[in-house]
Amino acid sequence: MEAYLVGGAVRDKLLGLPVSDRDWVVVGATPEQMLEHGFKQVGKDFPVFLHPENGEEFALARTEYKVAAGHKGFKVDFSPDVGLESDLCRRDLTINAMAYDAVNDEVIDPLDAMRDIRDKVLRHTSSAYFDDPLRVLRTARFAARFAHLGFTVADETMNVMTLMAENGDLEHLTPERVWKETQKALATETPTVYFEVLRQCGALAIVLPEIDALFGMPQRADFHPEIDSGIHTLLVLERCCELTSDPVVRFAALCHDLGKARTRPYLYELPEHLQELAQRLRVPTVYTNPMQGHTKHEPRGAYIIKDMAARLRIPNEYRDLAMMTAKHHTQIHTCSAMNDKALLKLLEETKALAKPKRFKQMLLVCEADAQGRPTFERVYYYQADIMAAVHEAATYTVIDDVGSLGLKGIEVGLEIKKRRRVAIKRAQKNWRCALLKTTLLDQNFTR
Repeated sequence: MEAYLVGGAVRDKLLGLPVSDRDWVVVGATPEQMLEHGFKQVGKDFPVFLHPENGEEFALARTEYKVAAGHKGFKVDFSPDVGLESDLCRRDLTINAMAYDAVNDEVIDPLDAMRDIRDKVLRHTSSAYFDDPLRVLRTARFAARFAHLGFTVADETMNVMTLMAENGDLEHLTPERVWKETQKALATETPTVYFEVLRQCGALAIVLPEIDALFGMPQRADFHPEIDSGIHTLLVLERCCELTSDPVVRFAALCHDLGKARTRPYLYELPEHLQELAQRLRVPTVYTNPMQGHTKHEPRGAYIIKDMAARLRIPNEYRDLAMMTAKHHTQIHTCSAMNDKALLKLLEETKALAKPKRFKQMLLVCEADAQGRPTFERVYYYQADIMAAVHEAATYTVIDDVGSLGLKGIEVGLEIKKRRRVAIKRAQKNWRCALLKTTLLDQNFTR
């Protein structure tokens, strides 16, 4: 019985990255032998064991054979005769198919993954890649995770991913698996690459059609020099990643304009510096359908997010922030033109006083939205400061004595609203003076 460190631990060690999880493969053992050594068995589909002292996972070497559709349609062989190389070659990418022999201090690399690490290439291992369509999403996620190191998907692997998308293999993926990979991708160094890769191979339209529908949908050039809604979404997500590492906020940035896919566009031609990106993402460079603008895309976007969250079983925290942002981001952009009554109503509709953390998260998305446009990347987003001041004014309005005024029923609520409006109006004077001094009040932000 021999144990080898495998997978991500070996890969990350060679890349000079922190190693978080250590997984092991055991060759030449049976489940009974593992139990005799004090290991605790977990997993139903194939034997995985937890080390009795450190809790690390030890799996018996295995091979898999596809016998039916779905992620459970495999015949698994984990007999003691299965060798290490057979186990490694069934994995998705070569960089994940290495093992480390601690006894001999040796890296076992049957697929020449060291070369791919040197060349910074994500390459599939073998025809076994076809067996699980989730590997298309996993490859896109690894591309996002390692993009900052210069890794790209090998051409032959992209061809395989495209073929799997065209053959309908991805239609067998369960919603939970799609969301799990997407959630992990949102937490990577460069989440935009995940969606770019899926778009390039045709998978995005299958697993996330709401996002895919944005590509090829134009916007007003005076508000959006990048024209295309899909490209704008990626630029917003990219800017959001610079502002925060929170995947919940990043998801809201990804979804803030979903309603534009179901509203009418303008006629425009992409600027020259974005045409190469457009060709890579398979979107037109010239739009030939002049119609009215994206009226009411905000509430429509909220409905789309609600349906998408139900389909993919997205956690409520993600869904609620994304819906709130989609519905109200345009109002935040134009808050400098609102009076105290409208500002208080906006606070109430966004539940800012009850959930201040979510409100701050929404302001981050709005900032990323305004700055996720060519030439606007570093423009001061004064609306965030305005809404922060309005929120603070309403939050710290003195209302403790309202109950002693002898008011009843609706009168109590009206008195509280009145006091908060007075506080907001006072805050308005302060920030308007500041904005006039810096000549920022007349800036026109996106709708």
